[in-house]
Amino acid sequence: MSGRTRLALCAFAATMLAAASLLPLVETAKWFLQAAFLLALQTGVGVLARRMRLARVLTVSLQLLVTLLTLTVSFAREYALFGVVPGPQAVQRLGELLTMGADDVNRYAIPAPATDGIRLMLIGGVLLVGLTVDVLAVTVRAAAPAGLPLLALYSVAAGLSDGGAGWLFFLLAACGYLLLLLAEGRDRLSRWGRVFGGVSRTSGGLSAGLEGSGRAVASVRTGRRIGVVALGIALVVPAALPALDGGLLGGTGGGSGRGGGGGTISAVNPLVSLQNNLNQPENREVMSYRTNADNPQDFYLRILALDQFNGGEWRPSTRRLKDVPDRLPQPAGLAGDVSVTEVRTNISASRSYQQTYLPLPYPASEVDIQGRWRFEPEGRTLVGDDGQTTRGARYEVSSLVVEPTAAQLAGAMEPRSDLAREYTRVPSSLPDVVQETAEVVTEGAANDYERAVKLQNWFASEGGFRYDTTVTSGTGTAAIERFLKEKEGFCVHFSFTMAAMARTLGIPARVAVGFTPGTVQADGSVSVGLRDAHAWPELYFEGVGWTRFEPTPSRGSTPVYTLPDTPSQDPSDPALPTDGASVAPTDTPSTSESCPAQERQQGQCGASTAPGATDSADPGTPAGTVALWVLGSLVVLTLPLLPMLWRTRVRGRRLGSSGGRTAADAAARVMAAWDEITDSAWDHGIPPDESLTPRKAAARIVRLGRLDGVAAAAVHRVAGAVEQVLYAPEPGTASAPADDVLAVRTGLRASAGRWDRLRATLAPRSAVRVIWAVSERRTALARRWSDRMGRDRWAARLRRPSRQQG
Repeated sequence: MSGRTRLALCAFAATMLAAASLLPLVETAKWFLQAAFLLALQTGVGVLARRMRLARVLTVSLQLLVTLLTLTVSFAREYALFGVVPGPQAVQRLGELLTMGADDVNRYAIPAPATDGIRLMLIGGVLLVGLTVDVLAVTVRAAAPAGLPLLALYSVAAGLSDGGAGWLFFLLAACGYLLLLLAEGRDRLSRWGRVFGGVSRTSGGLSAGLEGSGRAVASVRTGRRIGVVALGIALVVPAALPALDGGLLGGTGGGSGRGGGGGTISAVNPLVSLQNNLNQPENREVMSYRTNADNPQDFYLRILALDQFNGGEWRPSTRRLKDVPDRLPQPAGLAGDVSVTEVRTNISASRSYQQTYLPLPYPASEVDIQGRWRFEPEGRTLVGDDGQTTRGARYEVSSLVVEPTAAQLAGAMEPRSDLAREYTRVPSSLPDVVQETAEVVTEGAANDYERAVKLQNWFASEGGFRYDTTVTSGTGTAAIERFLKEKEGFCVHFSFTMAAMARTLGIPARVAVGFTPGTVQADGSVSVGLRDAHAWPELYFEGVGWTRFEPTPSRGSTPVYTLPDTPSQDPSDPALPTDGASVAPTDTPSTSESCPAQERQQGQCGASTAPGATDSADPGTPAGTVALWVLGSLVVLTLPLLPMLWRTRVRGRRLGSSGGRTAADAAARVMAAWDEITDSAWDHGIPPDESLTPRKAAARIVRLGRLDGVAAAAVHRVAGAVEQVLYAPEPGTASAPADDVLAVRTGLRASAGRWDRLRATLAPRSAVRVIWAVSERRTALARRWSDRMGRDRWAARLRRPSRQQG
C-alpha cells in the first residue's frame, strides 16, 4: 500500500471519528452509516485518481463531482436525470431540503429527528469536511492544517449538544487527528517543524532530519507540538461557544419546553413541544376566544397540516404563499349540498405564546388581523412574514362549520387522481403490519367512510389502546410499528398511525396540529392552555373536503357525522360576534409584497415538492432558469473532460492538414507530426527534453516507451525528416507523417499499462501547454503595459516645466 493510500484511509478514519461527535444531536444513527459509505466512495475516487497520476485540480474536481452525484442519488433520485445526473429539478430539491433542514434545526430540540433536511445537512457537512481533510492531508501532503476542519466539526457538535459531545467524542476526534499526523510521516512533519524551531530546509536539513544527527527526534517533537496546539484549541473553543437552548440552533420556532413562567412558549410541533406542553405542571394560557358557534366542543383551532410522510416524520409540504385575500377561497372539495354554517370568533393570543403559524378554526373564510401575514392556500393557513409571530396577536375570524351527513360521506365520489396520488403516498420503509392491521380492522366496510369510522373507533375504544403522554415520542415508521404493538401513546401516535393506515387503504389523509376547544370561563370566553395542544387526522372525501376524525381516547370530541343515526342540522344565517369581544377587527388584513426571510427559512418561497401542490396560476419555473440549470449541469459534467477535448482538437488540427504542395507546407506537416509524437510520448509519461537533438529524442522515446518494429521505425523516420527540415539546404519530408504518428501512438498505448492509457486519454499531461500559453500571454501583456507606462512617465517628465521657470 502506497503512502498516499495510507494517508487517504487515515483521513477517512479521522473524519468519521470527528463526525461521531454529531451523534448526540439526532435521535438515530443511521445517517452516520450512510455518511461513512458516501465518504468511502469519495475517498476511493481520490485514491484511484492519484494512482492514475491525475493533476491535483482534476482529482479534487472528480471527488466533488462524485460527492454531488451521490448526494443526488441519496436525496433527490426521483428528480434527477436518469436518476443520477443532478438536473435543475434535483438541484432545486436539494435546495428545498437544505431550507427544510434549517427550519427543522430551529424547530426541534436535541436530540432531533433525522428528517431528510437534517440528514442532508449532516451528511453533506461530513462529506465537505472529509474532502477538505483529504485535500490537505493527501493531495497537498499537509496533515497538520487538516486538523482545522476536524476541529470545526467537533467544536460545532460540542457547542450545540450542551454537554452531549463529552470526553469520549473528544478522545475519538483527537485520536483520529493524531493518527493522521502519524501517517503523514517524518518527512512531511519536518516542513512544519521550522515554524516551531525544528528542521531547516537549508543545508541539507530535509535529509538530515530523516537520516540522522538527532533531527528525526526534532521532527517528531515538532509533530507533538502541532498536535498539542490543535488539541488545546479543541478544548478551548467548545467552552467558548454558548450552549444553545431550544432547538439545534435556537430561535423562537423550536424548543424543548423547559423554563418557567415569563418566557416564550415553544411553537407546537408534533415531536417535541407538543409532548412537553401536554406534560407541563401548569396549564398556562396561550390564547382565549369568544365565538357564537352552537357547538363549542367541536371548535378546534388548527395551526397547520402535515401532509408529507417520508418514513422518518410527518411534515408540511413546501408551497408558495400569497397575500391574504379579503375572503379566503372556497374549501377544496366542498360541494353546495353539504350543510354549512358560518360563525365568527374573536381570538386573543397571550404575549407568552410565540410562533409563526396563526391558529384558526378550519375552514376559515375571512381573517382580520394586524401585522404581516401571508396565506398558504392548500393547507388554508396563515404564516408570519418577516419575523411576524402570534405574540400578543388579536384577530377576528369568520369560519365555516361543515356538517355533512353519513350518507354524503358514504356516497363520496373518487377524489382527483393527482390529489389521491399525493395524499396516499407512503414510504417504502413502512412495515407491512400497518396495512395488514388496517385491512383486518376495516374488514366488512363497504366504502371509505365506513373504513375511516372503523379505524377511529378501533383506536378510540375497541382496540385496547391507552392514552399516555410519558411514552417515548417519535413519528417514523418504527414508532408506528411500536405503537401498534404496545398500544400506548398520546395524540401524535394515534393521529399519525391512523393517517398512515388510511393511506394504505387508498384514503387521502394528512395530520392537523393545533389545539382542542379549551375550557369555558365564567365570563363566557374560552381559555386555551398548553395542555390543549393536540394532533388529529384529516381525511379527504370528495364533495365534503378535508374532514376531521378523532382517534385519540379521552381527548377532544368525536365528530357527530361519525356517530350512528345523527341527523344533520339546517344551515343558519351568518352570526355576529358576541358582545364584549376581545378586540375590534382591523379594516383590512396587511400583507407583504415580497417573500420574506422568515418564509425562506421555512422553505415557503419555493415551488411545491409534491404533485398538484402549486396553484393553477403559478407559471412554474421559467424556461430561461431551466436552460441555465441544464447549461450549468453540462458545464460541471464536462469540466473534467476539457483536457481530453483540447488534446483531441489539437491532434486533429496537426494531422488533418493536407493542403499545400510547396516545400514550406510539407515542412510544416513534418514539424506538426513531430510535435504530436512528442506530446503523445509526454501523455504516456515521457516528458520532452528540449536539449536533445531530434535523433537523440527519438531514441529516448523508443527506449522509454518500449517501442519496437513499426512504431520505432516511424519515430526515427519522422525524426530524420525533422533534421532535414531544420538543417538540410534542401529539406526532405517524410512520405506520410500522419500515418507515422498513428503508428507511434499505437505503440505507446500497447506498451503502457491500463491506468497509464486511461490517464493519457482523460488527463493528458501535455494539456499543461494551455496554462503555459496563457501565462506567456499574460506576461507579454504585463510587459507591454509596463513598457507603455514607463514611456508615458518619461514623456511626462520631459514635458514637466522646471521649477525655476516662471
